[in-house]
Amino acid sequence: MNIDREQVNKLRRELVEVSHKLYARGLTSGTSGNTSARVPGSPNHVLIKASGTCFGDVTEDDFVLVDLDGNVLEGSARPSKEYRFHCGIYKIRPEVNAIVHGHSAYATAYATAKGEMPVVTAAAEAGLNKVGIVGFETPGSEELANMVIESFKDQTLKAVVLLRHGFVTLGESLRKAYYLADVLEDNAKTACLIEQLKK
Repeated sequence: MNIDREQVNKLRRELVEVSHKLYARGLTSGTSGNTSARVPGSPNHVLIKASGTCFGDVTEDDFVLVDLDGNVLEGSARPSKEYRFHCGIYKIRPEVNAIVHGHSAYATAYATAKGEMPVVTAAAEAGLNKVGIVGFETPGSEELANMVIESFKDQTLKAVVLLRHGFVTLGESLRKAYYLADVLEDNAKTACLIEQLKK
């Protein structure tokens, strides 16, 4: 395994920083949600959050190095149970270098109630353009992974909302994936407010 150790360590620090921001922003709760990122210069290697860890408390040791088949290459912890769709997305979307999966309230609530996620803010229109919807399947299941991967075969899609579950955003970098998650939740909150004000 020929990877740049300095790049791995730098990426671990960035994953910790972004994970803490996701938790502080309320884009997930408890130990739910997961982040991952490709190792720069080594596209077939990914760091992903360990199972059962909280975004608010993660340290550099809470990210497991895996290959694109989900095999653990470094780390004693189990990778997130959603490793299947993380790895699958990286396989079909070579331009994607980071993935954020969270359980935000507004995006989940709106999509579950309405079966769609309209783009209503200028920021969402510019950053996301559109939002996909994925039906409910058991979290961590192969069925859910296949549905998420299938959605992201649309090369123009950067975000999906999973009914009753949460969201997934993609980015060229970890920060861009985080920013899109933030924009997605703000857009969903605005959509909810619009619905209320129309009544």
